[in-house]
Amino acid sequence: MNAFYASLIADDAARLIAAGCFVMTVALYFASKYLYARFRSPWLTPLVAVPVVLAVIVLVAHIPYPVYFRDTRWLMWLLGPATVAFAVPIYEYRDLLKRHWISLTVGVTVGIVVGVGGSLVLAKLLHLSPELQRSLMTRSVSTPFALAVSDRIGAPKDLTALFVIATGVCGMLFGEIVLALVPLRTRTARGALFGAAAHGVGTAKARELGSEEGVVASLTMMIAGVVMVLLAPALGVLPF
Repeated sequence: MNAFYASLIADDAARLIAAGCFVMTVALYFASKYLYARFRSPWLTPLVAVPVVLAVIVLVAHIPYPVYFRDTRWLMWLLGPATVAFAVPIYEYRDLLKRHWISLTVGVTVGIVVGVGGSLVLAKLLHLSPELQRSLMTRSVSTPFALAVSDRIGAPKDLTALFVIATGVCGMLFGEIVLALVPLRTRTARGALFGAAAHGVGTAKARELGSEEGVVASLTMMIAGVVMVLLAPALGVLPF
């Protein structure tokens, strides 16, 4: 009986810790969002600052990952509605899509070929495991699409999410440097750069540059994600 009560107490404690982790994650997000809006430092963006702070807290407090993920997994579910919400500005700027559909189609095609092909070549050169190769292959699209593709090709979801986030952060941090070096003057080209290279995070960054850049980035990200999902069966038969 003592062991039974001890297990109940341990389970209750785990539930409280999991609930605390959920509250802490949401609070850190809004705090980071406020600080970024005030100081505009890329290191204060929620996608950069929050994971770093959470990792430190979880490691120092010795919180097991399954306990942390117990309640915070619901936040992952919000990625789907958040991505679908990008359809609103796409509908509002549908005339823009009609005018530049050829450029967007070519850009998405080149982006997918370079992203998937480059990831596979790099993974082969580094002799990475098949699981890492499959996860790397999906890194160039937004997280909901990447997770859908990972289901079809047998890639670990945790690694897929990690690589997608890392790709988005790098694209956001270095995107403006690339724009300074590459003479992309049109709003369409600048938005497509962020949407194709950094998906959701890049779209948020493109919106800071202008409304048209943000819309084009949204279009690029959505089209690339849909194409990747449609190509998933073919990607699943590639040799790893």
